[in-house]
Amino acid sequence: MSSWIDPQTLLRGRTLSLEPLAPAHAHALVAAAGDGELWRLWYTSVPSLESIAGYIDTALAQARVGLALPFVVRLQDTGEIVGSTRYCNVDARNRRLEIGYTWYAKRVQRSAVNTECKLLLLQHAFETLETIAVEFRTHWMNRASRAAIARLGAKQDGVLRNHQRLADGSYRDTVVFSIIESEWPGVKRHLQSALDSHDL
Repeated sequence: MSSWIDPQTLLRGRTLSLEPLAPAHAHALVAAAGDGELWRLWYTSVPSLESIAGYIDTALAQARVGLALPFVVRLQDTGEIVGSTRYCNVDARNRRLEIGYTWYAKRVQRSAVNTECKLLLLQHAFETLETIAVEFRTHWMNRASRAAIARLGAKQDGVLRNHQRLADGSYRDTVVFSIIESEWPGVKRHLQSALDSHDL
């Protein structure tokens, strides 16, 4: 286990918290994904009732060896779990990581939930872990995700063509974005302002 990331990390914000993923979250995650039947989206990976056990097992296996830190997203006012996200592709030696596997129930999409989640994750990454760069990756065809990542203040690094083979046999062109440590103060101000005005 890498000593760089702590599997018990709990991040609390104004309206939500990011809690370490556990097998006990399976039912709530399936219910959240059911809002919009998100597992039907071909260009992303969201768990269904049939795949949730494997989804959690894989995430926790990566966490045990220090390659990931998966979270559930819980609303503080209702206690409801509305999605999941994680640090992944953790490179402790070079102090780099990716924020990925992010999805939310349809009812909280295009709300302040994503802004607050990203602010919590980025603040912990840059200010506690002293990360030198945070990456974001998404499918070329996921235009909503690409636009959302750019709105955060991340810059596009490039496109990895034929990067991965998907479950249906098609190839994924992966768009890579990043925020580097020198950019973090400006990105932080941008996200805080957006959260205050509910504008992102």
